[in-house]
Amino acid sequence: MRQNFGNIGNAQFQHIAAREVPAPHPPQVVEVAPRTFVIQPGMANVALFETDEGLLLVDAGCAGDGPALLQTVRRISRLPLHTVVFTHGHVDHAFGLWAFLEAGERPRVVAHENLPDHHARYAKTAGLNAAINGQRPGANGRSWPSAPEDFVVPDITFRDSLELRIGGERFVVRHAKGETDDAAWVWAPQRRVIAAGDLVVGYLPNAGNPRKVQRYAEEWADAAEEMAALGADCVITGHGDCVRGSDAIREELLTMAAYLRHIVRHALDGLNAGLRPDEIVQSLAVPGHLAAHPRLQPGYDRPEFICRNVIRRYGGWWDGHAANLLPAPVAAQAHEIAQLAGGVRALAARARELADSDVQLACHIAEWAYLAEPQSQAAQECYVEVFGRRREAEPSLMGKLAFSAPHQRVAAQRATSGR
Repeated sequence: MRQNFGNIGNAQFQHIAAREVPAPHPPQVVEVAPRTFVIQPGMANVALFETDEGLLLVDAGCAGDGPALLQTVRRISRLPLHTVVFTHGHVDHAFGLWAFLEAGERPRVVAHENLPDHHARYAKTAGLNAAINGQRPGANGRSWPSAPEDFVVPDITFRDSLELRIGGERFVVRHAKGETDDAAWVWAPQRRVIAAGDLVVGYLPNAGNPRKVQRYAEEWADAAEEMAALGADCVITGHGDCVRGSDAIREELLTMAAYLRHIVRHALDGLNAGLRPDEIVQSLAVPGHLAAHPRLQPGYDRPEFICRNVIRRYGGWWDGHAANLLPAPVAAQAHEIAQLAGGVRALAARARELADSDVQLACHIAEWAYLAEPQSQAAQECYVEVFGRRREAEPSLMGKLAFSAPHQRVAAQRATSGR
């Protein structure tokens, strides 16, 4: 968790929207260039640029990060907070500003024109987001931002780019679809510093997340190439360590772009050839020089997930198998499979037998056993055991979370049955 999300503990991880739940440790601060700082108040990084006219803050962390971020900024500088730029509207980047506003700060707030719609979607899907992100209610009773007072409305929005002049210095804000459609990054040319938000994170881009809205791998690659051409000396990342040195920055960004473009080309070639989504994903092979990059490892997302997101974007949701267009209930399918196999105990035994040689296939069989007879202790134990092994071997956080679902299902089933 710390590799992906920095200064965050279990309490804040389960209460990301709660103002009263802070990160467990004081914010870390690094001066990456003169009067230019990266602050890590919680799971996300915040960039701070001090100018003669005032401060430019890029992002504001989670809601619970607000007070500590305010104190940290004020330890660095007593100049007024002039402008805040949100790189996107995610809950870990755009919700800590309330502490500054309640303290009497009155910055102008800049964001892409899609950010208000992003936050409107948050309000519409608060229950969904709370469920898939494992969130619990805060003191206000909400598990996810949904009320008007939870959101900061931008004072200035832009479509493609916006130039800011603060203290006689030029800052360029650029739009780039990536993890979201409201993503932005900030270029400070006099300082040779980019504040990239989640467009650069030190691991494989989160361009495929299986349980979230559409991601944009192609436009993400465009942004990486645009940033690479600037000759920056430092990239302040959305999470994790910054990238330092123009050569290292260019190499990482161009490798990232090539990685994403390879996946996009593979998915589109497969769709255009009439292949099914499973055939496209199973045939994906990432070249070794891309897959081996130390800052593009699948610690959060996976190339297969990115490939599926491209397929969803261009090819819809159907998997191409005729029976799955209007399928029978999965429980009915599993029950029939269990009958053909000789019962759920036979399925569970086969799943365990396969787990050492083909855990991927074993997971299907273990899930059939559980779905066929959820109250069966043998099916429950097999389901948890086989997926537990799959989870332990899975490198991506998104995969680990998904492979934890069997444990949660069985716990809920046992609670319901009183066992």
